[in-house]
Amino acid sequence: MAVPAATRSGGIHAPPWLGIYLNDHLVAATAAVGLARRMNRRHRRSAYGGELARLTAELVQDRRSLLWCMASLDVPVRRGKLRASRAAERTARLTPGSRPRRRTGVNTLVGLEALRMGVEGKALLWRSLLAVAVHDTRLQTGRLAELLDRAGQQLTTLDSLHSRTASALIAAEGPV
Repeated sequence: MAVPAATRSGGIHAPPWLGIYLNDHLVAATAAVGLARRMNRRHRRSAYGGELARLTAELVQDRRSLLWCMASLDVPVRRGKLRASRAAERTARLTPGSRPRRRTGVNTLVGLEALRMGVEGKALLWRSLLAVAVHDTRLQTGRLAELLDRAGQQLTTLDSLHSRTASALIAAEGPV
């Protein structure tokens, strides 16, 4: 998304806390996109495939929307923070023997829970930016409201996927 020329030329500077806040959300959005892409690849041919593909595409779009908001507010992306978070996430996926963790249904359940927490945080981000937009016309309240609505729809999708995954795990285990 291109940033409007009037926005790029200067204007009001965002307070320091806003830059920190937005960059923290960018780190979380980047991690969520990576997780969604991995889950999408893993479940491409499963009953979850279509929903995960749509969710992944929306998360990518939402991350771009966040970048657009940051550019509109003249908030620079802290690339070092992004690189550090990617390295930490890759390290966390390894076991002590440096082998990737085995994929199980539990991993899918936990992955869906992580995505849900990320979407909940993103919904709070859009709410916060709507509050900022009251004082800063560089943000588009209509677009932020759409993003907030979409986050609600994503939560519904994730809840459905989570319930189905949990039910499938319980059914696979049988009575305890």
